[in-house]
Amino acid sequence: MIKKKSEQVTEVRVNMRGGSGEVEIRHHFKSDEINAPSRLCAQLTLAPGAGIGEHDHNDEDEIYIIQQGRGVIADNGKNVEVEAGDAILTGKGSSHSIKNIGDVDLIVTALIMQYSK
Repeated sequence: MIKKKSEQVTEVRVNMRGGSGEVEIRHHFKSDEINAPSRLCAQLTLAPGAGIGEHDHNDEDEIYIIQQGRGVIADNGKNVEVEAGDAILTGKGSSHSIKNIGDVDLIVTALIMQYSK
């Protein structure tokens, strides 16, 4: 399946998971379009200062791949700065949050894959 950018659904969430500002989510594929157990395949765009609040990933893994910008990830309470090219894996009940600490948009590819039951 090929899905052109113009065909992808975009939404904006304010104060996502208790974070700050707005997060634009461009869904590359919705979960019902993917055969493997998954919940998200999207590009996240966080303006400077925007963030996604801390949340857990139980029974699933989330991968972030930083495409542009600089951010800080709170990974189980440890703050780590990230930049373009970095990859983050969170799962097995671990928690994380992300915030844009740069002066340009932080663009992240996000994939959430669910464990088989």
